Amino acid sequence: MNIVDNITSSLKYPLNDWVKILILTIISIIPIVNFISAGYMLRIIKSTLAGIDEVPGFDDLGELFIDGIKILIVSIVYMIVPLIIYFVALLPLMFTSDPYSMMSGLMSGLTIVILLIDIVVAIIFSLVLYPAIVNMALYDSELGAAFRFSEILDRIKAIGWGDYILWIIAIIVTSIVVGVILGIVGAILMIILIGFLVWFAMGAYLTMFQARSIGLLFSESME
Repeated sequence: MNIVDNITSSLKYPLNDWVKILILTIISIIPIVNFISAGYMLRIIKSTLAGIDEVPGFDDLGELFIDGIKILIVSIVYMIVPLIIYFVALLPLMFTSDPYSMMSGLMSGLTIVILLIDIVVAIIFSLVLYPAIVNMALYDSELGAAFRFSEILDRIKAIGWGDYILWIIAIIVTSIVVGVILGIVGAILMIILIGFLVWFAMGAYLTMFQARSIGLLFSESME
């Protein structure tokens, strides 16, 4: 399955069960409870890797909630370095009292350089985050599996870095396009007061779409 087929198939996937989209929409707007959304994303990845085409259910909400917290932990760990660099970038600005002085200009320039480096570092870490979650799914939600870097890098190599980066670009572009379309539809439907529902459903739909897409991508690399 090429990238176009992957994206097309994944876009259709959530539409196989509108009730699941509605349930995930409701869950995603409730504070704390919305950790279940991330857990459900992991469940879709697991299901896809197992070769199941049916949209999974919401049984065992406790498991979904715990898996959601694990996804949050993994995301924080992978993004902690970019966050640290970001705060380091802001430090030079704290040592300048006169915004028009030469020193202020030098410090501002240093901040810009560090922020540019931070963007590169964040991109690198984000590229590894998706396959880290996939590796965790393969080991039945084992948290440590998300940090087995040699395995994670091997999974990316099995796909090919070029194809993987193309997939990343494709899924970002597709998500933006879908978001814009549903955003416009939601704005129009605000006239009959259901626009907010469409906006919330958009997040649920994109979660299911992205989870299915990454599951298909990595399942093919393991065949």
